[in-house]
Amino acid sequence: MSDDLVARQALLSSFRSRLQGGQAAIREGYLTDGDAARLLTDRCRLIDECLCALWQGLKLPASLSLVAVGGYGRGELFPASDVDLLVLLPSSPDASLTAQLEQAIALLYDSRLDVAPSVRTVDECVQAASGDLTIQTALLETRLLTGSPTLYHEFLRRLQETIDPQAFFEAKRKEQEERHLRFHDSPYSLEPNFKEAPGGLRDLQTVLWVTRAAGYGNTWHDLARQGFLTAEEEEVVLDSVAFLRQLRVRLHLHVGRREDRLLFDYQTTLAEQMGYVPTPTRRASERLMQEYYRTAKRVTQINAILLLNVDAAMAPPDQQGAQRIDEHFQNRHDVLDVVDEDIFNRKPALLLEAFLVMQKHPELQGMSARTLRALWHARTLIDEHFRRDPANRACFLQLLQQDRGVVHEFRRMNQFGILGRYLPSFGQIVGQMQHDLFHVYTVDQHMLRVLRNLRRFMAEDFTHEYPLCSELIRDFPRPWVLYIAALFHDIAKGRGGDHSTLGALDAAEFCAQHGLAEEDSELVVWLVRQHLLMSAVAQKQDIADPEVIAYFAAAVRDERHLTALYLFTVADIRGTSPKVWNSWKGQLLEQLFRSTCRTLLSGGQLAVRQGLIEERQQEALRLLRFFALPEAVHQRLWKQLDAVYFLRHSPEEIAWHTRALHYRTGIEDPVIKARVNPHGEGLEVLVYTRDQTDLFARLVGFFSREGYTIVDAKIHTTRHGYALDSFMLLDLSDRGSDRTMIAYIEHELNDRLRRRNPPDAPGGGRISRQVKHFPMQPVVTIELDERGQHYVLSVNAADRPGLLYSIATTLATHGANLHTAKISTLGERVEDTFLISGGDLADTANRIKLETELLEQLKL
Repeated sequence: MSDDLVARQALLSSFRSRLQGGQAAIREGYLTDGDAARLLTDRCRLIDECLCALWQGLKLPASLSLVAVGGYGRGELFPASDVDLLVLLPSSPDASLTAQLEQAIALLYDSRLDVAPSVRTVDECVQAASGDLTIQTALLETRLLTGSPTLYHEFLRRLQETIDPQAFFEAKRKEQEERHLRFHDSPYSLEPNFKEAPGGLRDLQTVLWVTRAAGYGNTWHDLARQGFLTAEEEEVVLDSVAFLRQLRVRLHLHVGRREDRLLFDYQTTLAEQMGYVPTPTRRASERLMQEYYRTAKRVTQINAILLLNVDAAMAPPDQQGAQRIDEHFQNRHDVLDVVDEDIFNRKPALLLEAFLVMQKHPELQGMSARTLRALWHARTLIDEHFRRDPANRACFLQLLQQDRGVVHEFRRMNQFGILGRYLPSFGQIVGQMQHDLFHVYTVDQHMLRVLRNLRRFMAEDFTHEYPLCSELIRDFPRPWVLYIAALFHDIAKGRGGDHSTLGALDAAEFCAQHGLAEEDSELVVWLVRQHLLMSAVAQKQDIADPEVIAYFAAAVRDERHLTALYLFTVADIRGTSPKVWNSWKGQLLEQLFRSTCRTLLSGGQLAVRQGLIEERQQEALRLLRFFALPEAVHQRLWKQLDAVYFLRHSPEEIAWHTRALHYRTGIEDPVIKARVNPHGEGLEVLVYTRDQTDLFARLVGFFSREGYTIVDAKIHTTRHGYALDSFMLLDLSDRGSDRTMIAYIEHELNDRLRRRNPPDAPGGGRISRQVKHFPMQPVVTIELDERGQHYVLSVNAADRPGLLYSIATTLATHGANLHTAKISTLGERVEDTFLISGGDLADTANRIKLETELLEQLKL
């Protein structure tokens, strides 16, 4: 081995040893004192020393410079961050120097340090920065580690000459807007990216990048000294930086690699490490995440204010361009500007009126920096005295009653702390997580999304998306009362107890204080208390049953309550998660609405049972005539069907079944028919075969293995012993069109049933991280139905692969007959209801045994 190689190996060994020992000491020191800022600076200092020693050992020419770049150049080196380096050359290297540099880079890669090196001349740096915003940004934050100071300062001078501060500012602002669009649901999603999402570290870095480029300062203290930040704002920024740094350091150390997403896997551990403790109603992780959301909110506030201020400093607006709106506000270049910055302190009522002005003037595109800053600083003036003022109460109602801007301005009020100050109970749930396995937004963001959905019903642009809702809300008197319900329906989440009942008390107090008419107050309070009723009836009960409709009609009492609850339920479900809503839920809700409406319009008296059956039969026969079938085509099948069948199926379904089965009612081979759901997405599958004890389990296993989820099942047994079952399926895969699967399902399922294959156990699948880390205790109940003829099995549990199959096989083991199945999947949670009979269910001990076995099956 050559002497040079021996020397390099010794140098590398020394580097590794020094680095490993130093980083271990830094980690232990941090775990002792929890000082994240010191860890960042100590790690930078250690890397500096190691790299400088390595540089000297390599004996590279003194004319070169070794430069720290990016976060390393800024002096913030997180535990799993890359070490960005620039080897700066005075001119293009010759062959000898190229060989030296290649050896140096190879040694860096062998050092077990996550390095990201680049080798450039000054000219190449300038050229690269001119054509690439990312490179230009990274080169803004540099430190000379070792080597030629002359070359480094030449580099700084040339780089500064190439930067156009105004162009850089516009580019970074555009970059931020695009980045925010990519994370449009964050930071309010349950697993936010706290570096890149709105309100994350990148928003803070963006401000310092543009101020550094413009020469206004490199630190928050510099910006405060220059007048861009007040003392209060500087304190808020420094607290936010400290919290986000602490979070990122803890996460990097816990995961052992670079990770900037607050995944469910990490939230509990981080909360414990950072000293959060659970309360009787909230997990430690929920308390941590609420602190994160509120920090992110403050960061977005400061980011917005500072970028507007920097923009105004670089390109001062035309002072002659302002147009007075009234004595307090003016339009300056299509943004709302206060006449003077002390206006809110002198007249606090303007804190609400500012948003009303925004609604009434569509030409206004936003608020000026000084307006936002003045609003934010004056928010604490909203106290009990402010809330009791009749004029302020009237103004708040006006904000809800405007034709435009309701959603935009309530979001802005929430963003700048005004809404939470005016409604203190709303302020308590800002940033609060919901680990109920189907909400994917914080409570405040969910409620504002429900408000948005209600407003969309009013907009012509969305009529195609919500045709019935749009039609109903146009004729609904004072639709703004629904918006009040949106702001209160989940406002009591996290207090313990029934949030609907507690929220109704808050809503009643608000309505009384704001002088709402008695009928409007009653409707708001009723909506908040009953906002889950329609969803529960549609998804858990047999809405083809006249008695279910009668019960629901009695609960809603009149058409106005029914319409309000329908509109609110659609808006609420669509505001929980993109996964929760589907066309099948929409179809169920619309069917329940229309059936109840007919009942209410008939004076609350339902048609007698036989009359309803005859009505459905006549409509089914009318539909059959379109297919030129003989008049008596239905008789062979219908004589085998009882009244329950005709009550549970729509006329369109009855006609479809009759067309498929009228000529083969006694056939020995199974009949399988599939079609695209005529009312929306998914497939409808008809199964007709001789009844078998484990038939439901076999069907469930097949559909599950093929990637379908069952959202509804109607199980029926004919008088002559045939199973006539129908399923509504949604595709969980990315196969594309449902139509392409029809022939496959019909052939494969027919073949399996003919050969009487044993039930297919569903294929393996992954349990979601949310279910894994925030499990819910399954609940199973078996109760006698209202008629005393069947039992209602209710299952509430976290969703997982094969869950329905486990239920089906357990029921088959007990010999239970299944009549209907309501399969309701809410994100990662299922709320399934089954109507069962037979077997050993009559015996109380056996029912308890069945409940126990199902609970064991449902445990993760």
